[in-house]
Amino acid sequence: MSAPLWSGDRLVAAMGARLAGATPAAVTGASIDTRTLEPGDAFFAIQGEARDGHEFVAGALAKGAALAVIDEAHAARFSGEGPYAVVPDVLRAMELAGAARRAELKAQVVAVTGSVGKTGTKEALRLVLSRQGKTHAPVASYNNHWGVPLTLCRTPADVAYGVYEIGMSNPGEILPLARLVRPHVAIITTIQPVHLAAFASLEGIAEEKASVFWALEPGGTAIINADIPQTELLRSLAKAGPAGRIISFGESMDADVRLVSCALKPDVSTVDAVVMGQPVTYRLGSPGKHIVLNSLAVLAAVTALGADLALAALALGDLKPPAGRGARQILQGPGGAFALIDESYNGNPASMRAAIENLGRMPVSGRGRRVAVLGDMLELGPSGPELHKGLAEVVLGNGVDKVFACGPLMRGLYDSLPSTLRGAYAAQSSGLEPLVLDAIRAGDVVTVKGSLGSRMGPIVKAIVARFPTLQADE
Repeated sequence: MSAPLWSGDRLVAAMGARLAGATPAAVTGASIDTRTLEPGDAFFAIQGEARDGHEFVAGALAKGAALAVIDEAHAARFSGEGPYAVVPDVLRAMELAGAARRAELKAQVVAVTGSVGKTGTKEALRLVLSRQGKTHAPVASYNNHWGVPLTLCRTPADVAYGVYEIGMSNPGEILPLARLVRPHVAIITTIQPVHLAAFASLEGIAEEKASVFWALEPGGTAIINADIPQTELLRSLAKAGPAGRIISFGESMDADVRLVSCALKPDVSTVDAVVMGQPVTYRLGSPGKHIVLNSLAVLAAVTALGADLALAALALGDLKPPAGRGARQILQGPGGAFALIDESYNGNPASMRAAIENLGRMPVSGRGRRVAVLGDMLELGPSGPELHKGLAEVVLGNGVDKVFACGPLMRGLYDSLPSTLRGAYAAQSSGLEPLVLDAIRAGDVVTVKGSLGSRMGPIVKAIVARFPTLQADE
């Protein structure tokens, strides 16, 4: 039997809390959401965007929470109903607990950031490192001010590897999270026009992302993309920090981990690379050129950690796209099967282009079509309209047969397309949903993509609810 995640005494001490009620002997997990809370979890009653976690304390304890972490302002309300750990600020208490757990780890720790590709790279690292030792990584894109400390709180003390994703929407958000993680290896996947509403330039985004290097453990490794205009800026910023080593990856001839060639297929890719002078050939179980390039960053991290390169390359054959980020299903449509590619979790210019290119590689049968269902890419600032219109080129160049679009920004793309490619347009995803459902036919390949705020996920759910699943990615 594995050891408890925390002893009650240790968690309370780490948070600097005062305990109301009996101290739990063991805490087996950490949660901020009663919908997914398991018996034995500590429930952190943080303030969310819409609801205050203190509204759910009673429900958490009823589900078997080991204790609830509440703030002083609510302590009198719950008097005598413990067990409670009472703190001045619940989010800060979770940060303190996360920092305490990080201080206890003997693991090698990797941080992943970048404009796009963070979650996929994190999942690939989880896969390859778990074949070589006990590995912990966030269950989803838990990369923000609460996601990073929660993931640290959930990290078992005896892991060999920890992988943490670090994201941002505004200036100044990367460094505090990176200082909690204190990585031995830090990866920046790429710099792309994402969150331009909050940054004046791509260089500003690069500088914010590069602050992850300032939190490296002394002598740690900075991993940078060799193929982008900001490469030398990232390199200079890495050199100015505590990094003892910088590894570059990409197609550039001077990249330390270099792509020699790749064969891109609808479901897989085969890759020839040179990793720190060593030729490596491997199969990649998730399709797309962007996945190929991110796999180079994964192998760079494996090298920096001193893990087994050959074993890691072999494991990449089992990589599958995460839900909402390229997961595929074969569904029974009217008159025959069709394929659904779920890219609904996020959308930005780089990932949108990659998704459309992948759609273009997908074979269709009979009267089937390549169908793109696209929602707005958000947080692009004044560049948003032009970046949406600019997608017309990649749509036309990749054999897309029909485009269904929603949102004011995607209207620009939709109106830029020839009438033969226009499937339907709606102001919101809810209006587009029935139009997509009625248009699907046998042999189609349907990609659904947009920023999370564009609410493309419900369209995916509606498709899956209407049409029986024949086969899903495993």
